[in-house]
Amino acid sequence: MAAKKKTDKSVRPATAELRALSVEELRGKLVEQREELMTVRFKHAAAQLEKTSELKAMRKQVARIETVLNEKEQRV
Repeated sequence: MAAKKKTDKSVRPATAELRALSVEELRGKLVEQREELMTVRFKHAAAQLEKTSELKAMRKQVARIETVLNEKEQRV
C-alpha cells in the first residue's frame, strides 16, 4: 500500500490562519478562491488539468472560508 503524500501547506492557509482574518479579508479571499476554482474547472473540462485532485482541494478550501466567514458573521 502506498504512503499518502503530504500536501504543501503553504498553498492553502490553515483554518487557524483564516480565523485570524477580518470579515472583509475573508470575503476577498473567498472571491479569489472561487475565481481560481472556476479557471481550474475550465481547465479540467478542456482536459488541460494534470492534477485533478486540485478540484477537490479547492472546493474544500472554499467551504473552509465560507464556514469561518459564517461563524464570524454570526457573532456580530
